[in-house]
Amino acid sequence: MGLEKERAETSVIMDPEEFSRSIEPILLQKEKGFSEAPDRDPNDVNAHLKVAFEDVIAEPASTHSFDSVWVGSHAAFELVKFVCYRLLSTLLAVPVAFVLGLLFGVLSCIHIWLVGPVIRGLLTFLPPAQTVWRKLLDLFVAPLSHSVGKSMSSIQVRSSGNK
Repeated sequence: MGLEKERAETSVIMDPEEFSRSIEPILLQKEKGFSEAPDRDPNDVNAHLKVAFEDVIAEPASTHSFDSVWVGSHAAFELVKFVCYRLLSTLLAVPVAFVLGLLFGVLSCIHIWLVGPVIRGLLTFLPPAQTVWRKLLDLFVAPLSHSVGKSMSSIQVRSSGNK
């Protein structure tokens, strides 16, 4: 311990496969011990709400506050955001979830039992009605449009050079 005068030349030669195989059980134990929090937004619905301190407060390179002020304001921002969200979600999450569950339940019921059958009925009824409508347009509107077009085609518009 401190008295060694000789230089030790020691090296460990280990095959990379053997090394990775020997460390795998350790890594598996860590994975079992720590489980990551479940992703509560897997479809990234609220990506626009991932707001960081730097997204809200930014100091240009020409003007900087003291480092302690910057760190303190960053800590205050994160703490207040965290506490406010936790408090509001504690107070509002269950009632809002209840109301939204009720709303989407009613909308689903209306869509399944009213809107869907009405649309299917209309799709069944509309092809014959479309044929009748087309025949009525061909019988009354087409000749009238043709006549108006013929009479308007003889009108010529010229601009005069006088101002």
